[in-house]
Amino acid sequence: MSTDLLITRTEGVVDVTFNRPERRNAFTAAMYAGMRELCAELQDDRSVRALVLRGAGGKAFAAGNEISDFLSQEPVAYEESIRSLLVALFELPQVTIAAIDGVCVGGGLAVATHCDLRIATPHSRFGYPIARTLGNALSASVVYRCVSVFGESLTREMLLTSRLLTADRAYAVGAVMSVVDDLDAEVSGVVTGLLEASGVTMRATKAQLTARAALLEAEPASDAVLMAEVYGGPDFAEGVRAFLAKEKPAFGS
Repeated sequence: MSTDLLITRTEGVVDVTFNRPERRNAFTAAMYAGMRELCAELQDDRSVRALVLRGAGGKAFAAGNEISDFLSQEPVAYEESIRSLLVALFELPQVTIAAIDGVCVGGGLAVATHCDLRIATPHSRFGYPIARTLGNALSASVVYRCVSVFGESLTREMLLTSRLLTADRAYAVGAVMSVVDDLDAEVSGVVTGLLEASGVTMRATKAQLTARAALLEAEPASDAVLMAEVYGGPDFAEGVRAFLAKEKPAFGS
């Protein structure tokens, strides 16, 4: 595994740290590949009860994706590879926890919403500001998962206004289970409870919830065509150019 993805194992728990604090822990293709590999290992591992995800540095859980990676491969295919990781994460039999300390946006928010539980510090922020940054779009299943976690009104606000939500607003709608100053202590307390609980009950409950989500959040057949139009269009090209040049994008219609 790359040092960008630090994985530690203790009895019953796997802890993953996104370790690119100089880039606000933005996900690289290699990090996504490492996460897919880990999810494959955990799928049939009943000795592990909990998976905890966190970001290094105290400023971000993860600030989206490493944009330069879009230049090295076909964007729609890359987006699909990310979606496959999100599905694998969501379908894990273990209880997954996103321990959020700071910015949680873009790909970072997609990962967090595909976890079972979210715990945040007071200065954490959540959002999808892609309409003012990259000019791309989320796959329908990612949008629907956000709606399931944050509700339709806040999902519309995040995506249409590009505003970030405070931890308190996320807590108010149940998108995060707690907002605490001592993140490590809160996560430790939750994990302790999970280790004492029935593994049979948790696996059965997760299977039921996953099946429900598959029915409610299935993306329409037209989504692939829409994604191809967005990623092949001028706004996405301008968004990537401006981001890498550290300029404000000049989007069209």
